[in-house]
Amino acid sequence: MRVLLVEDEAKLARLVARGLTERGDQVTIAGTGQEALDAAADDEGYDVILLDVRLPDMEGFEVCRRLRRSRVWTPVLMLTARNAVADRITGLDSGADDYLGKPFVFDELLARMRALARRGPVPRPTVLEVGDLRMDPASRRVWRGEEEIELSAREFALLEALMRRPEQVLSRDQLLAHAWGAVHDTSSNVVDVYVRYLREKIDRPFGAESLRTVRGLGYRLTGGEA
Repeated sequence: MRVLLVEDEAKLARLVARGLTERGDQVTIAGTGQEALDAAADDEGYDVILLDVRLPDMEGFEVCRRLRRSRVWTPVLMLTARNAVADRITGLDSGADDYLGKPFVFDELLARMRALARRGPVPRPTVLEVGDLRMDPASRRVWRGEEEIELSAREFALLEALMRRPEQVLSRDQLLAHAWGAVHDTSSNVVDVYVRYLREKIDRPFGAESLRTVRGLGYRLTGGEA
């Protein structure tokens, strides 16, 4: 794999890089957030980015946000000693794909890297459209027809998961993984709550019925109106 390792602790960076190169990976080390952003713009791309949260010029959360705004969709695994639930949520909400606390076991790091590399970068179109419902993931804006709809961050994430798979049935567990991230302390029942919130914003004011319940299976988004 081609790995971008973003870590300002030189000793740790050398240890991780050595372990990866000994198994055949190609590793680029960046010691600051700006170096990471510059390296990620490499046309050849990376299979995975290992991103520390504490960097000298900006937090890893901000680096991840900037990568996603620049449409860099390489899987990001955040590495940090900040293991509080709030920090994990911040990391995942900033666009990271997974979160591993320090200190970590090297074999677990490798396993998580393999999982992310198998997933690969997920291309995101500039604008998603399902019927007359439109979403711009980059600017985080949503419209029904010409009317803009205000959504919370969680509502937006849930709707994005549905809009990327129109007409497909997504289970509650799938929606949890997409909207709450791989690491969460949330039950699947919360999906039902947020689906109700979404319907009140994207469907009912417009007389539409695009967010459908598939009994016993989950939910799907269609382009149909009421």
